[in-house]
Amino acid sequence: MSSESKLSVLPAEVAADAGSKTVLKVLLAISFCHLLNDTVQSLLPAIYPLLRDNFHLDFGQIGLISFTTTFTASLLQPLVGLYSDRHHKPNFLAIGMGITLIGLVTLSLAPSYASVLVAAALVGMGSSVFHPESSRVARMASGGQHGMAQSLFQVGGNAGSALGPLLATFVLPRGQRSIAWFSFVALLGIILLADIGAWVKRRRAATQAGLQTAPLTARVTPGHVASDGAEPHAHLPRKKVVWSLAILVALMFSKYFYLASLGSYYTFYLMDKFHVSIRSAEVHLFAFLGAVAAGTFFGGPVGDRMGRKVVIWYSILGVLPFTLMLPYANLFWTGILSVVIGLILASAFSTILVFAQELVPTKVGTISGTFFGLAFGLGGIGAALLGKLADVTNIRFVYHVCSFLPAVGILTALLPDLNPAERKSPR
Repeated sequence: MSSESKLSVLPAEVAADAGSKTVLKVLLAISFCHLLNDTVQSLLPAIYPLLRDNFHLDFGQIGLISFTTTFTASLLQPLVGLYSDRHHKPNFLAIGMGITLIGLVTLSLAPSYASVLVAAALVGMGSSVFHPESSRVARMASGGQHGMAQSLFQVGGNAGSALGPLLATFVLPRGQRSIAWFSFVALLGIILLADIGAWVKRRRAATQAGLQTAPLTARVTPGHVASDGAEPHAHLPRKKVVWSLAILVALMFSKYFYLASLGSYYTFYLMDKFHVSIRSAEVHLFAFLGAVAAGTFFGGPVGDRMGRKVVIWYSILGVLPFTLMLPYANLFWTGILSVVIGLILASAFSTILVFAQELVPTKVGTISGTFFGLAFGLGGIGAALLGKLADVTNIRFVYHVCSFLPAVGILTALLPDLNPAERKSPR
């Protein structure tokens, strides 16, 4: 390589080196913040028995609480993602956690069912501001391993979702006001996210400085794009991209409607069918969500190596035999099957999200916000509808109906094949 060519790529290499030294640190930090955020999020469903007794709620009203939280999250997340694509706002990270903090305090002091709904809306709103920008940060710090980064990011969230019900076992005996103790979790998140936001600003400043000093050829080299790691994709026709996104949405529907049955009503199902205590039911819920957290990590790295489509096949359709067996199992096998289902189904979201980002690589914020919004929205709609169905029939019938949902995974056959080797950024 000539001296001139060496100098021409030097700014890009310096920027890359500056980022690579902090990749793991930032990924772990944003994943931990995702854990804090989702610990608070999962606390709400875990304390449904407490809220039911305090405010004399039926299943439909409990479902409405879930719907309120997830509706505010699903409605705002695509808008936040679209805005952040055009105007990068790293401070949205800390702001989102601040809104969640306000929601927690409101929930601990709520004197009525209406005020519980307001608190639920605030918690959902905080999550809607947090997720799109935090997903972008994970992609920025990925070093080209986008699946691994998103899986690590999701592991934090799923670990938090599992931790919430476990911590709720200490809250339930102490009453509604003890929820305020979780404000310290949100406060810690605000401090960490403010520091991550400062890193994002420094990273963008270094990248822009490198682009300004590098020649034009270095600026347009694949893998060195100013758009937060956007890379060339399969150059599919627009109609095929839209069709593929629609299929991914259908797969999200299958995943999150089923998860709504386990996430929102699993404790009630166990208490109704097997007459276990609230504490025992919460432990079973913790085991399921812990399996989700453990299984989440494998989807991204396997997708990086073998392709996203392979992972989607196994994570959606592959779980069908186990969901069909669950309504007929005894207590022991119900616990085992729920863990297996969590492990297999967990890999779907991060894989679907990265697949969608690769279809539209220049709109990372919009895609992240839309799919996080769909995850929350479909889960909330599912919780509300399944709650009404449980009121009309019974909670066991709900699990019979939901057991067929993973069959939607057959639509994976219609997705395009994206070559993993073509997606990797050159080192």
